[in-house]
Amino acid sequence: MPDSQSDVIVYVVSDAAGDTGELVVRAAIAQFHPIHADIRRAPFVTNEAAIDQVALKVKQLDAIVMYTLVIPHLRERMKMLAEQLDIQAIDLLGPFIETLETRTGKKSRQEPGLNHVLDADYFKKVEAVEFAVKYDDARDTSGVRKADIVLVGVSRTSKTPLSMYLAHQKYKVANVPLVPEIKPPDELFQVNRSKIIGLTIDLNYLNVIRKERLKALGLPDTASYATTERIQYELNYASAIMERLQCTIIDVSHRAVEETASLIMEKIRKG
Repeated sequence: MPDSQSDVIVYVVSDAAGDTGELVVRAAIAQFHPIHADIRRAPFVTNEAAIDQVALKVKQLDAIVMYTLVIPHLRERMKMLAEQLDIQAIDLLGPFIETLETRTGKKSRQEPGLNHVLDADYFKKVEAVEFAVKYDDARDTSGVRKADIVLVGVSRTSKTPLSMYLAHQKYKVANVPLVPEIKPPDELFQVNRSKIIGLTIDLNYLNVIRKERLKALGLPDTASYATTERIQYELNYASAIMERLQCTIIDVSHRAVEETASLIMEKIRKG
């Protein structure tokens, strides 16, 4: 079951990797912050038995299904089971494929994964995602020198989600948490400031986010991590570091990841 009463489980079912479905779920759930989505992929589904297995699991967990199935008999199977088991299921591709068939007078190719043709762009995206994972949270500070974009900010300012989103736009992103008790890596002060983006946030908004995070972890929301005094201390510290860096600063309060990412990409393009 979900980690908290506010969470929702979403199964992304696909006869390919499921990237499209997950991106749509994340875009939608961003409109309901601080509600979280527990996204579970069921990729490369190739037969009705697999559909049956997922449907039963979804029913058991009272989850939602988002399916991107291009093979017609698999779509029909999912649609039928959703009706029989009273499952909330959204067919992301089917209606539009059928509309295009009607409009063009041609049958679709019914080949999963065609949007992942292994071209140079695809490999560049994969490389960027691997980069974001490797250099997340300053696990290896050498990434700061190699990155196209460096994100800095206090905890829960969406550094990791932004890194992954920007990676899917083929940017190599490293992110560095700013914590008063930890000296920032020297690399931060040695790279071109134009590629550094400072993320700031409203104190009260961050207070709510951190309390929700503690609850999701089963911890009391009175921990110092979520007190206004501690948050103000961290924000003041981060502000001083960003001033030293002379970097661009973006306020992420009440902004979806996609919106913040758009601002970052616009800034990077302008240099």
